[in-house]
Amino acid sequence: MSTKRSIVGAKIRSLREAKSLTIEDIAERSGLAVEQVESIETNEYLPSLGPLIKVARALGVRLGTFLDDSDELGPVVCRSRQQEANSSISFSNDSTEARQNMIYHSLARQKAGRHMEPFVIDVKADEAQDFKLSAHEGEEFIYVLEGSIEIAYGKTVYTLNQGDSIFYDSIVKHHVHGAPGKAAKILAVVYIPI
Repeated sequence: MSTKRSIVGAKIRSLREAKSLTIEDIAERSGLAVEQVESIETNEYLPSLGPLIKVARALGVRLGTFLDDSDELGPVVCRSRQQEANSSISFSNDSTEARQNMIYHSLARQKAGRHMEPFVIDVKADEAQDFKLSAHEGEEFIYVLEGSIEIAYGKTVYTLNQGDSIFYDSIVKHHVHGAPGKAAKILAVVYIPI
């Protein structure tokens, strides 16, 4: 199990308990099932960003709170990912199995009070197309650094190749995944209003 993933579950539980909220309270506020919230806290379920954003909103915190290592008020410089190898976290794609198909490398985890979440994401090749679309408030920008991805957005599927980008309202149901059988590396910036 990823150490970062266990830290996310522990932070969620700690924040919930500090606010004197039950798992049932978070489930009701987020629209997630009680079992889903429990499995996120205990690190049994690898959520995509959608459920984590819903939990963050239910707790009244920004998504970055789950990933923060410290609270830097000034600029944050993120060096080459080789030097930041321990800053990654894996999430599933909300498929029927909890496959770890995306590895997120946070580019601003030390920046306090941020509303944008920039990531470089390694998208693993995956033939399965059993994903489900999710939605949350905010906007997303994706730039393909390497490979090819597909973005299911509403009823349309967009294929993006190296050098392509997309900017969309994330309130529309969507899903990001590798093009069939293709791996990719993308730069993604997620904006979530508080």
